[in-house]
Amino acid sequence: MNAIPPPVDGGPSRRQKLSERIANSLRQDFLSGQISVGQKLPTEAQLAESFDVSRTVIREAIAALSADGLLETRQGAGIFVIGHQSSAPIIRQDRSSNISHALNVLEVRIALEAEGAALAATRRNASQEAQIQESFFEFDRLLQLGMPTGQADFAFHRSIAEATNNPFYVEVLDALGARTIPCDVTSPYATEEVLSVSYQAGLQREHLAILNAISAGDATGARDAMRAHLSASQERYRERLRDRRTRYQSIIEAS
Repeated sequence: MNAIPPPVDGGPSRRQKLSERIANSLRQDFLSGQISVGQKLPTEAQLAESFDVSRTVIREAIAALSADGLLETRQGAGIFVIGHQSSAPIIRQDRSSNISHALNVLEVRIALEAEGAALAATRRNASQEAQIQESFFEFDRLLQLGMPTGQADFAFHRSIAEATNNPFYVEVLDALGARTIPCDVTSPYATEEVLSVSYQAGLQREHLAILNAISAGDATGARDAMRAHLSASQERYRERLRDRRTRYQSIIEAS
């Protein structure tokens, strides 16, 4: 299971914050596939020991996840995962490989993440900034090893959403899901081109511009860098459509 995310300064009581942080950690485990639908969770006592909190805190986190339709407590059997977060099931369940779908998702991400990056630049705390950097370098480590980078890519974007200190940015990004990252091998939009080292190295250069702006506290620069990054992804998809049309035109003219 994921470690408890760092606390956000201010806000409600420590116990409430702990339960929210544990609930968010478990949500990530569900979304990443570490805990699958139908799986039984450890007992309250085991979870309390694992997270080093009281059983009351665990109970509050489980109640929140149950209210979201993620968990179900079965009398005498335990606590089971019954589904995914219900905020955007159509987006999450749609495995269409159509480029039009990818462009729609990116359009939403531009609106969401450009402003989120600007907020992260001014609101992030030291721990959150460190998490953004760790995700960035994990992407780079995996890239150098020739391993899939999709989860690290999503973690980079999600850590920026967390640094807004507005939970709704995280919730919407979680609803879109890691499969919207095209360089993830599980993405419906993955191709040999987008999985190539050169393609992903280009993404990492764009990530660096975002990271530098956030670290500098430059809200305008962070907004512009994130918009440029996601807009470039849109353009790459449009280029694939143009190439497909050009190839078809060549076949028609040759026949």
